Amino acid sequence: MYVSHLQLADYRSYESVHLELGPGISTFVGPNGQGKTNLVEAIGYVATLGSHRVATDSPLVRKGAERAIVRAAIVKDERQAAVELEINPGKANRARLNRAPATRPREVLGVLRTVLFAPEDLSLVKGDPGERRRFLDELLVARTPRMAGVRSDYERVLKQRNALLKSASAQFFKRAEPDLSTLEVWNEHLAVAGAELLAARLALVAELQPLVAKAYGELTTAGGPPVLQYRSSASDSDEQPPADREQLAQLLRDALAEARVQELQRGVSLVGPHRDDLHLRLDELPAKGYASQGESWSYALALRLAGFELLRADGDDPVLLLDDVFAELDSERRRRLAEHVRHAEQVLVSAAVAEDIPPELQGARFRVVEGGIERE
Repeated sequence: MYVSHLQLADYRSYESVHLELGPGISTFVGPNGQGKTNLVEAIGYVATLGSHRVATDSPLVRKGAERAIVRAAIVKDERQAAVELEINPGKANRARLNRAPATRPREVLGVLRTVLFAPEDLSLVKGDPGERRRFLDELLVARTPRMAGVRSDYERVLKQRNALLKSASAQFFKRAEPDLSTLEVWNEHLAVAGAELLAARLALVAELQPLVAKAYGELTTAGGPPVLQYRSSASDSDEQPPADREQLAQLLRDALAEARVQELQRGVSLVGPHRDDLHLRLDELPAKGYASQGESWSYALALRLAGFELLRADGDDPVLLLDDVFAELDSERRRRLAEHVRHAEQVLVSAAVAEDIPPELQGARFRVVEGGIERE
């Protein structure tokens, strides 16, 4: 799988871009602030419908423009597919697949699969639980696009339940009797939708564990072994939750019942996959707070490499996006990462300094300066 053509209109700093690409390694080199990351981000957006840099779509639209357009041609098994995304801040985004309008943008998920390495990846180890949940869920959707619908259903239920709890909380503090007539209905919806998402995450973590351990060992000899432990907000136990979906649903029902008073007091849902975390351990200690900078980078890279191997095992290489990541690594980690990824079908690399790019990743080179792109 590879991206053969990228076209942007009013995306970030670009008024218009037409970029021809091919399989193998391509690098975008130029000073910071010239638009290299915007190219990588746009390709990642086609794959995930989200940015690795910002939480909303508004910053993706060029200043003064009403919308942005991203078009990508993707080649897989000698067949070509065309995806077009129209980004409309404050309104519904639109998507087209092979020129035909999609009912929902998420219908294009799975056409392009990417694995992104970026400086922000350090937050997988050092950041909040939301960063690790996002990592798991994006990988789930990349492997099984229907999981986007599962996530959407869960988020819809959560939003409705939170609205009810917020209203009930206001009544609670006024010493009035809150209306909880529909709470049990939303509890059941959350338990069922949450159990499906939770079961998928648990299965994914089990698959990732040996791949992360292998990748970490190949990146560095410091620390280890890495251990992934999924912690559910529905359980106080250190043991992994059961894998059975019905058992997970019952676990969530019981936890919701136990948390009812606290939820009414705080006006928010305290139980469910949205409150879970993926604990990362190294040498039997939490990586967050104990791992060195080098160990943390190796752990983050190992998570991304494990994701790449899972997607590759499903049948085809995802496109690898390396966004200015080599500037963050020492020479040995640069070499080892480059050795891992250089045989992928397509690798797109951005770097401010050409010397940061390991020799193993030499290929087509594009110079990005003042919003212009020239092939060297």
